[in-house]
Amino acid sequence: LYGRPGCHLCEEAREALLRVHSRTPFTLVEVNIETDDALHKRYLERIPVIELDGEHLFDFEVDESALEQRIVYLEGR
Repeated sequence: LYGRPGCHLCEEAREALLRVHSRTPFTLVEVNIETDDALHKRYLERIPVIELDGEHLFDFEVDESALEQRIVYLEGR
């Protein structure tokens, strides 16, 4: 989860990720884009950004069903 403190959409994305996590466990890594100038410049207008296994999945909102399906798929490879 790429985001920054004080971002209400980032909070909503985190809550969605935690709901998915309760059904399909995964490791949640949160990256504060304000700690890196390049990330800040890249993501400022797009956060929250969700990546899974290096693949960009979502900007702004989390599709919980699609995320869960993708996690299950990756586990089965």
